[in-house]
Amino acid sequence: MDTLSYKTVSANKNTVNKQWLVVDADGQSLGRLSSAVAKLLRGKHKPDFTPHVDCGDNVIVINAAKVNLTGKKWDAKEYLRYTGYPGGQRSLKAQEIFDKNPERLVEKSVKGMLPKNKLGSALFRNLRVFTDAEHTLDAQKPKEININELV
Repeated sequence: MDTLSYKTVSANKNTVNKQWLVVDADGQSLGRLSSAVAKLLRGKHKPDFTPHVDCGDNVIVINAAKVNLTGKKWDAKEYLRYTGYPGGQRSLKAQEIFDKNPERLVEKSVKGMLPKNKLGSALFRNLRVFTDAEHTLDAQKPKEININELV
């Protein structure tokens, strides 16, 4: 009997092909930028995506200080944290976080779009965010990628 046989290829940490990518955040909306970066970190753009393996790329985000928030989100969006003490809930507006450290706003947004487990923590370590157009990872020979062209 002449039949075709197909095998599902499952990636593992030895067979994964990781690259370094540069994403420019200049003029981008924070949520759309973050979802595209999370997709790249997770590896969902690759044909050999495996859900339980870190098969994504290393992503460098530049110009984090030029990211946009639409509407009244600069004043209305609140980020909550808890100190661990009774009545210890603290909140910061998006503008306050941005004024202190613009990189933190992008990092928090991307981290919220990654899985909430050990894999998500490992994926988050593959992200580097820089405030301006200069980054210190030229030795990795990163490839520029336009997130507007990603689907």
